[in-house]
Amino acid sequence: MSDSSLAERGDRSEEQVSGAEVVAQALKTQGVEYMFGIVGIPVTEIAVAAQGLGIRYIGMRNEQAACYAASAIGYLTGRPLLVIGGSSERSQETMGAFQEFPQVEACRLYSKFSARPSSIEAIPSLIEKAVRSSIYGCPGACYVDIPADFVNLQVNANSIKYVECCMPPPVSMAETSAVCMAASVLRNAKQPLLIIGKGAAYAHAEESIGKLVEQCKLPFLPTPMGKGVVPDNHPNCVSAARSRALQFADVIVLFGARLNWILHFGLPPRYQPDVKFIQVDIRAEELGNNVRPAVALLGDINAVTKQLLEQFDKTPWQYPPESTWWKTLREKMKSNEAASKELASKISLPMNYYTVFYHIQERLPRDCVVVSEGANTMDIGRTVLQNYLPRHRLDAGTFGTMGVGLGFAIAAAIVAKDRNPEQRVICVEGDSAFGFSGMEVETICRYNLPIILLVVNNNGIYQGVDAGTWKEMLNFGETATVAPPLSLLPNSHYEQVMTAFGGKGYFVQTPEELQKSLRQSLADTTQPSLINIMIEPQATRKAQDFHWLTRSNI
Repeated sequence: MSDSSLAERGDRSEEQVSGAEVVAQALKTQGVEYMFGIVGIPVTEIAVAAQGLGIRYIGMRNEQAACYAASAIGYLTGRPLLVIGGSSERSQETMGAFQEFPQVEACRLYSKFSARPSSIEAIPSLIEKAVRSSIYGCPGACYVDIPADFVNLQVNANSIKYVECCMPPPVSMAETSAVCMAASVLRNAKQPLLIIGKGAAYAHAEESIGKLVEQCKLPFLPTPMGKGVVPDNHPNCVSAARSRALQFADVIVLFGARLNWILHFGLPPRYQPDVKFIQVDIRAEELGNNVRPAVALLGDINAVTKQLLEQFDKTPWQYPPESTWWKTLREKMKSNEAASKELASKISLPMNYYTVFYHIQERLPRDCVVVSEGANTMDIGRTVLQNYLPRHRLDAGTFGTMGVGLGFAIAAAIVAKDRNPEQRVICVEGDSAFGFSGMEVETICRYNLPIILLVVNNNGIYQGVDAGTWKEMLNFGETATVAPPLSLLPNSHYEQVMTAFGGKGYFVQTPEELQKSLRQSLADTTQPSLINIMIEPQATRKAQDFHWLTRSNI
């Protein structure tokens, strides 16, 4: 071996690498593409090192919004949330150090995996395990804690062994006998219903579920984030008769949908006492929650749906399109759609929710991603705004968390920029919900993401008051004692938040102004915009057969 080769080898053996660089390289090796956060001591160097390796770092204005954005990336790309947190130096533990907190222990309550590396050399294997744990089985968040002294500590580069990227999640299938039983129960149903959940969208089960709907002529109902797995405008979609479908179905197949509060726990009076549930889920612990299923199908939703299709290929079966059940559902759909259209057609000002959403729906691109949050804004919007493609609807979901909207929209726009530059992201916010993460407008403008923000503004939470009533009310005392807890400042100009950072803002009060601003915003693919849409402060939903999800005396 030549002297120069020996010298070269010696140089490499003496090469040093920091803990921050090891974290970044470990993430890159595991296929991490995006990082969201707010840097500070001790994690700034990790973000810089990640950028140096080509990982996209998006700096947010609020740590909650950063997590919301990262969680949406996980849903859209199949790489769930990995949280990396900086903590106090090891030598200062128990001394009251900066950021001393039992972070690993605390995060175990809310994550699939939570750990702190014992050394810099242990970081790659720990991150591989965290990523693997997040995507295997039921997907979920994982936490890795990095001590502050690890970030800049230098170690010999040759001492670091990077673990190759974990394999994709294994695909599991249900027991054949259970699949046969499920097909038999469905064949004998008098009033069947498929419920398509978020899990079906995450599993990319759109082709197999769509084939099942078509082949067996079954009515289906999507949950909010299950919208688009089968297009909302499909003739078998019974969203417009949701309450009726749930209340009278005798056999319900759950595709990745949980019997939690969103589906009223599967209990009477929203369901028949003797309804039979066929539950398809990747998580064993979810099977049998609240209601004992007639059949439990444990496995990947796409794979299990294909197993069901095999049964109906062997012995073809269709649910009769002219059944009494279909007639009942179609009649209810027709009456509900007529009631919504009547509300939408009202020409009095201020506008109501239905007028606003029908004008929005008319102009939305077919392949746009719709993000939504708010109380009435989200609930009414999901019944009017259509989704035709899977994973194109993001909303507050199971936890009903307000503030997710702008983070979700940023994530969707970042993915669209990389994978489908022509795709638009439309974020529909209530005025109260917008307030939770409103400063993320600066993030949107900083990264020049052409998101269209629609703030449906009724001056309050659920409901508000008009400017005249607000002014008169203040004559009776101090604001804190006389203003209703639900009220916000009337006619707030949220569009000026957008113009403050260089985007386009619109203040809209009429259908004509709404149409014009939507047309201009959709035509402009170079910058973000915010349309502040004033509606009737007391506007609400059409009359409901049942209380929607929660009760209130207000």
